Amino acid sequence: MKHQLLIFLFLIGTLVIQAQDKGPLENVVITSQKEKTRVYTNENGDLQVNVSPKNVVKFKAAGWVRYSDFGARGDGKADDIDAIAATHAFANLHGLLVKADEGVTYYIGGKERTAVIQTDTDFGTASFIIDDSEVQNRNASVFTVSSDLKSFKLESIVSLKRNQKKIDVPLPGPCLITVTNANVKQYIRFGLNQNNGSSQTDIFVVDKNGNVDMNAPIIWDFDQITDITALPIDQTPMKITGGRFTTIANKAESKYTYYNRNIAIRRSNVLIEGLQHHIKGEEDHGAPYGGFINIGECSYVTVKNTILTGHRTYSTIGAAGKPVTMGTYDLSVNRALNVSFVNCSQTNDINDNTYWGILGSNFCKNLLYDHCTLSRFDAHQGVANATIRNSTLGHMGINAIGSGVLLVENSTIRGRSIVNLRPDYGSTWQGELIIRNCVFVPADGKPISAALISGSYSSQHDFGYTCYMPERITIENLRIDDSRHPENYQGPAIFSNFNPEMTDNSYREKFPYFVTKEVILKNITTGSGKTLRISDNSFMFRDVKVNAGQ
Repeated sequence: MKHQLLIFLFLIGTLVIQAQDKGPLENVVITSQKEKTRVYTNENGDLQVNVSPKNVVKFKAAGWVRYSDFGARGDGKADDIDAIAATHAFANLHGLLVKADEGVTYYIGGKERTAVIQTDTDFGTASFIIDDSEVQNRNASVFTVSSDLKSFKLESIVSLKRNQKKIDVPLPGPCLITVTNANVKQYIRFGLNQNNGSSQTDIFVVDKNGNVDMNAPIIWDFDQITDITALPIDQTPMKITGGRFTTIANKAESKYTYYNRNIAIRRSNVLIEGLQHHIKGEEDHGAPYGGFINIGECSYVTVKNTILTGHRTYSTIGAAGKPVTMGTYDLSVNRALNVSFVNCSQTNDINDNTYWGILGSNFCKNLLYDHCTLSRFDAHQGVANATIRNSTLGHMGINAIGSGVLLVENSTIRGRSIVNLRPDYGSTWQGELIIRNCVFVPADGKPISAALISGSYSSQHDFGYTCYMPERITIENLRIDDSRHPENYQGPAIFSNFNPEMTDNSYREKFPYFVTKEVILKNITTGSGKTLRISDNSFMFRDVKVNAGQ
């Protein structure tokens, strides 16, 4: 349940803060009285923070506060979450920088307590142990980076059109607009994790005059709108730097009870830099994770020079009643725009398939990997525009559906294909695919029959939208390392066999699939010496125009 951030300021110097997160409402009461600074839980269960007037003056003069100022022990044993939350609450009130104490270790147990970050924070050289062995509320973030700006409804807007350039409504400044039509279902998932879909939704940025940022356009027609909100965008950048975080993994039953003991980014214009996340204590079972860095409902977020860790893959029984491996993430991005991962890597082998792919995302626009070495890029319920450059992708490769331009350049891909158009969401990409100056090592060099673009579409399932292959695919300067191929290998294919049942004109498509119109090839080389061919299913791709340049 989402709660509003409520602040009541009394002239007598007492402040009550009700902090915001996806979990239950959390209360922090700050007072300033003539006694020492102390943090405790009062009779109402609120976190009570008293800061002596002398210390208030001292902290404000310094411009920053440390966790030890509010009683954090930093010995790696005593639970410091109350002191950490109190430090941020006081810093938020006075606009102060928060600094972790140098070189100490903070232990954070399973108590339901979220530290709300609204000012620059330097975790520095400190370590944080997040113990998930016994957790009161698995949905309560450890940290939430939030804005003190309030969202509001836009009641006057009753419909929207795809690529609409402006909304006619007065705004206080640049805003993030989120719109929903609950009467239309899309992304009706197919397969072992089948579901009934999600309400039609979109998210976009407008300026104070209502002009839509056309770099991240409206992608759906909304004939009706059941909910539309505007969230003002913070114009001042916020920095979250440093810190070595270690999660002691939960040992819960392996089912879809996601743990969100994380750093949740719910504010626009944020830089996370120099953070590390490690995982200990994974066994032969456990519940999945929803992303240690969890970015949502915001825009202009960069994660830079950060080291992450893939989670061990566990299995459960899916919606179709059959065993499935569960997605579990260290990075998660949902309903967010203009999110960049720059010079990020992971601690475990990106080609070790005992660990799940590190990123999952939904309803995003303009996602970027730049100089990253990670096991996967993934867009479940659609991304509008995505770029992977100067990067190496591991065993789960690039998985995406969506629209706009999907650009892969100056990168090495070690998955089973360069791009997998996710079959569970219709293998759809309405737009263009560009692969430039790349190396493709199929299945990390294992002997398989390689295809550059994979997917599956039976034309018998309604996904809630029309499904497309990229209208135009451009592949330039590609080296395919397929030297370790299986016997009877015919050479790499541009397309995998998307529909083995479609072999002649007698096949009837209940929900038609719009196949690629043109493929442009230039300077393609193979380790096997075999020539690139179109597909095992020559009939399905019979009308694709292949332009092979020099």
